[in-house]
Amino acid sequence: MLSIKDTKLSIKEKIGYGLGDTASHFVWDMVGFWILIFYTDTFGISAAAAGTIMLIARVWDMVSDPIMGIIADRTNTPWGKFRPYILWMALPYSVLAVLAFTTPDLGPTGKVIYAGVTYLLLMTVFTAINLPYSSLGAVMTSDSYERAGLNSYRFIFAFVGQFIVTGTALSLAMYFGQGDNAKGYQYTLILFAIISFILFMITFKTTKERVQPPKEQKQDLKEDLQNLFKNRPWVILFFVGIVSFVMFAMQNLSIAYYFKYYIGNAESVQLFNVIGTVALIAGIPLSKPLSKRFGKRNVYVASSLISGTFFILLYLPGANSIVSIYILNILAKFTYAPAVPLLWTMLADTADYSEWKNGRRSTGLVFSAATFAQKAGWGIGGALAGWLLALYEFIPNVEQTVTALTGIKLMISVFPGILYMSCAILLYFYAIDHKTCLIIQKDLEARREIENL
Repeated sequence: MLSIKDTKLSIKEKIGYGLGDTASHFVWDMVGFWILIFYTDTFGISAAAAGTIMLIARVWDMVSDPIMGIIADRTNTPWGKFRPYILWMALPYSVLAVLAFTTPDLGPTGKVIYAGVTYLLLMTVFTAINLPYSSLGAVMTSDSYERAGLNSYRFIFAFVGQFIVTGTALSLAMYFGQGDNAKGYQYTLILFAIISFILFMITFKTTKERVQPPKEQKQDLKEDLQNLFKNRPWVILFFVGIVSFVMFAMQNLSIAYYFKYYIGNAESVQLFNVIGTVALIAGIPLSKPLSKRFGKRNVYVASSLISGTFFILLYLPGANSIVSIYILNILAKFTYAPAVPLLWTMLADTADYSEWKNGRRSTGLVFSAATFAQKAGWGIGGALAGWLLALYEFIPNVEQTVTALTGIKLMISVFPGILYMSCAILLYFYAIDHKTCLIIQKDLEARREIENL
């Protein structure tokens, strides 16, 4: 049985764990915010082709994500099941990030193939490091609200990474490139990749796995998969995750176009992103106390409805109404922030729920839903962003038509706002409340005490 001491995590361990998401965001946010405009305006491939690349990668994710979850659950090393992959995959992740933002002169078809291959490989390695990293948070402690606190640290540090990337990437690319955008992006990624690798090593050294599967549990993939799809709370969170990430992918990938072509100042997107990230960081600490007071599901529902409304309202301001644009973005991000850690905390609860109901624990497989939802959402959202740009007749590096500008505005406001508000409908059917969490935790602790006799 885990003691109270074991369920409470030190500040050092929480910070060490959080730095892993900082590491991830040094690469992930370059992909999430800049890769579409990099593909169209620097590398020179069409928006439709770029969107299709992102969607094809998602088909592969349908295979790679559950496979990685299955492999991680069956990994046994002195370091644990999940920590080793942080050590093993940090370097490939860093190298592939640089390659994805490298622009070899291969001709139109060759460029599309190169972009597709490097993007797919980067997303595969992202699964191999991020799925175990996310799963690690569920086995560092068995206390549901201690996990909420841990995930609050995680996402504060994640958004520190986002703050740096979105606030400095374009300036660094201009500094390193000296007029050569391709060189600037590549050198910026080299810098970010080195930082990412170092931070992942700190995460590996400072964390520890404590929650283990039942000792008598035997490997049975068929039963694990059956239990997974019978786990209704997990199924609901799976779709919530996809919808949420579709929304953010579409908006984040479109915001650079919004400032370059609608506002007329491409570099000012950095300040916009930085201020939005500050609002996120300010709101995240509210997650744990709000979820304790009102319940995790209720906080997530309120966040999706209120934040989604503010996102929709972003459509209204004109290009010169900068103050209104910034205020709406701050309100949207601040009201969204408390929900950020909750998806991952609630997924950990569904792993406990499955063990409680079925006597089997498959943390990696459960969290494969999170990484799949994250990448599927970004892929679908990225594909939609690319295809919508083509549909609205976007042409890179020229003055845009009214049709194209209208499409760009919709992509950063109305479309993502409606998507995020729809999460409230899905969460209506999520049934693991605070009382159920306490019952599950108590029963599982009793079982583990018996096992250890």
